[in-house]
Amino acid sequence: MFTGIVQGIATIEDVSVAPGLSTFAIRLPADKAGDVAIGASVAINGTCLTVTRQEESVLYFDAMQETLSLTTLGELKAGDKVNFERAARIGDEIGGHLLSGHIHTSARIVDILRPENNVTLWFETPDEWKRYIFPKGYIAINGASLTIGEVQGNRFNIHLIPETLRATTFGTCKEGQRVNIEVDSQTQIIVDTLARLGYDQKAPTR
Repeated sequence: MFTGIVQGIATIEDVSVAPGLSTFAIRLPADKAGDVAIGASVAINGTCLTVTRQEESVLYFDAMQETLSLTTLGELKAGDKVNFERAARIGDEIGGHLLSGHIHTSARIVDILRPENNVTLWFETPDEWKRYIFPKGYIAINGASLTIGEVQGNRFNIHLIPETLRATTFGTCKEGQRVNIEVDSQTQIIVDTLARLGYDQKAPTR
């Protein structure tokens, strides 16, 4: 499990591509790479990956075709920056909301607004996922736990303060860029349960 509080920015050192599998060599900041066991879970841009090897501050991860097709990891190349979070431990402060590291879908940045001292990002999601996105609800974007601002159809925005921009890759994001989305699990359960009970049907018109 993860908390959605990004612990830092890591750098893609190398990507080795084989049929149905990509191996990522990712350099973490030196002070964040200690005491990592082989088999440990680390969220890379929100995607839970397993450490297969370590060489000092460089961790190695394998991503199979299913992971590559459901996330944006397949677009990464050497030199790219990613958000990372090591798995939560019992007793850790939950500063965001609980995440599984299992990506549901991707969204595209469609607009970037830069009012004084903050940034507002607008995202567009596939229509089938908009049912889980509500104003002031939780959502994880590239592994960061964020609060949804406005929702307009299959588009929504988030507001980012300077500290979030400093601590994550959002400070350098660009319009058109794709990001990984994990919807809030509690919201998903409630929406799906109500749908099974028939409460998602539109009221009949008179």
